[in-house]
Order: sequence, then structure tokens, then C-alpha cells
Amino acid sequence: MSNPHKGRTGIDRIIHAAGYSIEGLRAAYTGESAFRQETWMCVVATPVAFWLGSNWVEIALLLGCLALLLIVELLNSAVEAAIDRISFDRHELSKRAKDIGSAAVFIALTLCGGIWGTALWQRLTH
Repeated sequence: MSNPHKGRTGIDRIIHAAGYSIEGLRAAYTGESAFRQETWMCVVATPVAFWLGSNWVEIALLLGCLALLLIVELLNSAVEAAIDRISFDRHELSKRAKDIGSAAVFIALTLCGGIWGTALWQRLTH
């Protein structure tokens, strides 16, 4: 059985997909305080990356880990929304799914902290 919502092709599909992506970003920004905080952290950190990085590879690494953080936060928010859609009742599997999503965000934050901390250390000591 085919999905009736998957009938678009070509440029029409691309335009609609872009619209859905913008709606998703808007929903995450307005509905998820963690995503809002991380978005503003990225806005502030982006110009700093160009000062902190000494070449394009370092700048790309600094900006890439920020993008990865936002991606992981979006996926975590999607998991939480799907779990909440199913039920607000406490369930071991729901808790596990939400905890695993939270752990993924924690690892992404730790990665960012390590990369940014190392770059700052290099910049200030050399």
C-alpha cells in the first residue's frame, strides 16, 4: 500500500519539503525552550568561531558541532513529541526513549564544549 501523502515529485516536492522544514523549525523554536536557548547560543557563538578558528577547518569544526547540537535537539524534541502524542501516562519504554534522546543531547553538548574549550585553550596559549 502506498502512502497518499508521498505523491509529490520534482520541484513541487522540494518546495513543500522546505515549507515543512520551516514549520518544524518554527514549532521547535516556539515550543521547545532548550532549542530556543541553543539557537541563541549558536547565534552568539557563530561570529566568535571566525575569531577563534585559525583556519577554515577549525572554523568548520566549531560551526559544525553547533549545527550537530541543533540537529540532535530537533531529533530529541521529535521523539518527545511522538511519545507525548501516544500517551502522557508513565511507561518504562517512554521514559527510556526520552532519556536516550536527552543523553544524545548531552553528548552533543559535551562534544561542543570539548571542541570550543580546546579551540579557546589553543587561541589563548599560543
